[in-house]
Amino acid sequence: MKSQSSLLLGSLLLCSASLFAQKEQRPNIVFILCDDMGYGDLACYGQPYISTPHIDRMAAEGMRFTQAYAGSPVSAPSRATLMTGQHSGHCLVRGNKEYWPESPVVMYGENKDYSVVGQMPYDPQHIILPEIMKKNGYTTGMFGKWAGGYEGSVSTPDKRGIDEYYGYICQFQAHLYYPNFLNRYSKALGDTAVVREVMEENIQYPMFGRDYYKRPQYSADIIHRKALEWLDRQDGKQPFMGIFTYTLPHAELVQPDDSILQGYRKKFFVDKTWGGQEGSRYNATIHTHAQFAAMITRLDAYVGEIMDKLKEKGLDENTIVVFTSDNGPHEEGGADPVFFGRDGKLRGLKRQCYEGGIRIPFIVRWPGKVEAGAVCDHQLAFYDVIPTFCELIGDKKFPKKYLNKKLESDCFDGISFAPVLTGNDEAQQKHDFLYWEFHETDQIGVRMDDWKLVVKKGIPHLYNLATDIHEDNDVAAQHPDIVRRMKDIIRTEHRPSADFKITLPSFD
Repeated sequence: MKSQSSLLLGSLLLCSASLFAQKEQRPNIVFILCDDMGYGDLACYGQPYISTPHIDRMAAEGMRFTQAYAGSPVSAPSRATLMTGQHSGHCLVRGNKEYWPESPVVMYGENKDYSVVGQMPYDPQHIILPEIMKKNGYTTGMFGKWAGGYEGSVSTPDKRGIDEYYGYICQFQAHLYYPNFLNRYSKALGDTAVVREVMEENIQYPMFGRDYYKRPQYSADIIHRKALEWLDRQDGKQPFMGIFTYTLPHAELVQPDDSILQGYRKKFFVDKTWGGQEGSRYNATIHTHAQFAAMITRLDAYVGEIMDKLKEKGLDENTIVVFTSDNGPHEEGGADPVFFGRDGKLRGLKRQCYEGGIRIPFIVRWPGKVEAGAVCDHQLAFYDVIPTFCELIGDKKFPKKYLNKKLESDCFDGISFAPVLTGNDEAQQKHDFLYWEFHETDQIGVRMDDWKLVVKKGIPHLYNLATDIHEDNDVAAQHPDIVRRMKDIIRTEHRPSADFKITLPSFD
């Protein structure tokens, strides 16, 4: 028979072990990044036409940010700022530059092989988000659009810290929702590199024209199912990070003709037809308003299923879920942002450094840690995500241990917004400025407090967002001192890029 003292000692040891396990338990992370959703495209951000009950509930149970920004006004560079923690004046990838088999080009042509193409790779000498999570003991999965390097490059998911991947390596492929193939990589299955999974049922029909709509394998649904399967395999023994980069609601405007789409066709009984255009990557489509609205509601259903899966697995309370978009709204493939008013009363669309091109919905849910129903006006950008996650998971090594000492210019530009998430507002550090540049439209954007500078082809335009959220009134002439300070920021933050040239303002 055990003595009373030994029983007491055993109880103390068990209690200590339990407390240690609780202390060491780190949160899981699910980061949901959709494509081209504007600031005003969700009901919880004021959208009157589109139903998004699951995302609205996520906002009601978490924190909704009103001044969150993408890293760029287009996909690849915006995702690059998220992955690298660098703004687009420092990051290697600053545009949608694409690589074809024979040479890097940025144009589309009839003689190109659309199946062998991809984007500019992330700098292999600079660590990215999933690699940091791996170093912290996390298992990682990514499902959707990669856009961080073409197939076979130095930067594909299998080489950059992703344990399991399914989706589009190339974002050019992702313009079509019924593709010829999707890409797959799985460390668990023993795949040593990214491979192509041919959509056998799709390739029986042409990629363009009327018969295209006979293709049955809808990529968004397939990618979502793979993401749910991956979540279902998580048992809570090892923390995980899932990056779900859904392509909805990006053009093309097409999806299965189910109850979601049919419901909107009845609602928008006066609708538009987009007949396509010569050389377009998109197929012609009808009922464009219904198609667009249904794509967002379909995405909302995906979010609902993710939340249900986390609850089913008992992972809900220890999982941080983030929902956001990669840039502002598009008008491609027949999309009509004017009809939906979906810029949230902001000026500008995708490809522009005005607020409408870069301010995005951003919602964070973490039961018991993030206040339910909170609305936050803290200014953040995608390059803040890495330091925030590092703080939330207790990574004391960031940032020094992750900087490449061989590169004098290596840096992280973000500031953790973990304090404001967890209710410690007084400890929250604020940005002196936020920064964007985009070569295609030759624009630079700088936000400093409520001042916003947009430099177009070298000409600075200044706006006071406190009184002019739509950026209608250029007050540069009235505030030369403010313009000078913001131009000094550009002078300091811009690093020249041979691939993504921009016109700088005069610094005289």
